[in-house]
Amino acid sequence: MSHPILTDAQAKMKKAVDHTLHEFSSIHTGKATPAMVETVMVEAYGSHVRLKECAAISTPDARMIQIQPWDTGLLKAVAKGIQEANLGFNPIIDGKLIRVPLPEMSRERRQEFVKNAHRLAEEGRVHVRNARRDSLETAKKAKLPEDESKRLEKDIQAATDSSIKSINDHLAHKEKDLLTV
Repeated sequence: MSHPILTDAQAKMKKAVDHTLHEFSSIHTGKATPAMVETVMVEAYGSHVRLKECAAISTPDARMIQIQPWDTGLLKAVAKGIQEANLGFNPIIDGKLIRVPLPEMSRERRQEFVKNAHRLAEEGRVHVRNARRDSLETAKKAKLPEDESKRLEKDIQAATDSSIKSINDHLAHKEKDLLTV
């Protein structure tokens, strides 16, 4: 049976890994994905909402993102939101939809994205290590028998190593995607 402290640590580490992977999905590799723009904030109905909450986002091909707001009155607000998000995209209003062509990525831009991916990966690893630290402190406060305490520490370290390896593997894959022309 798994110890509750270990289960909690594993849940926190999984959450850190999942968050890091979600952040990776927002870095574009030259191929269009809805995740690139779905978190853009749009001023709609007197408040700010995420783009995915007020429009359908699709990718008709690898170099184009297509956005169809559910309310056509939001076309200009969506285009403005994408420009203000400073993603390097130039939205084009085309009837009842917005087309966002992806610019060709230069080598410098690819390197910039790789640096960003490394920064996000390091943040993810820090969150995993923080979860390990918190779990080890909780284990010490629990005053467990020495053999159980040592086993728990070893299991927490194994979960930490596994989570960090997962982040590093996904970072290597993302870096390969970014540098492939």
